[in-house]
Amino acid sequence: MIIGVCKIKLRIPENMSLKGKRSVVKSITTQLKNKFNVSVAEVDDQQLWQIATLGVCSISNNSRYTNEVLSKVMNFVKDGRFEAEILDCEIEIIPC
Repeated sequence: MIIGVCKIKLRIPENMSLKGKRSVVKSITTQLKNKFNVSVAEVDDQQLWQIATLGVCSISNNSRYTNEVLSKVMNFVKDGRFEAEILDCEIEIIPC
């Protein structure tokens, strides 16, 4: 079993409230879940208006496939027409 974890730190520059942030984060997480069949959650910076940190997880039996899925997730967020920009991104592959 191979577990892939991706941590994406986003900046939402136009946002002025937690309600606005929640709307952007929900849009991103829903699209990632539907398009890539991954688990997604906001894992840090919940009280900051313009910063969001998302955790994305994919599990498979092939490390190359897991890395490919998480790379596509990262590119989707980067190239998407979301009101957010990526500040930092890390991918970690964990063999179990």
